[in-house]
Amino acid sequence: MATLILADTAASVSELKKNPMGTVAAGDGFPVAILNRNEPVFYCIPAQAYETLLERLDDLELNAIADARRDQKEIEVRLDEL
Repeated sequence: MATLILADTAASVSELKKNPMGTVAAGDGFPVAILNRNEPVFYCIPAQAYETLLERLDDLELNAIADARRDQKEIEVRLDEL
């Protein structure tokens, strides 16, 4: 059965156990697919890439909220109430 691997770099669980930091470095800042019996079981993502991913997801969520509220009736607010 063919399996989709969503990373340019892959390593086995054994390789990860032997040299975790080397495995992360092999991805050169991008995710590394970790394989067990030639099947991806998880993706090893550097901290900076993970932080960037979460920021982008947060931005998408905030944009969706703003888009949903765009056509709502405006509410008058006084500065002293904030």
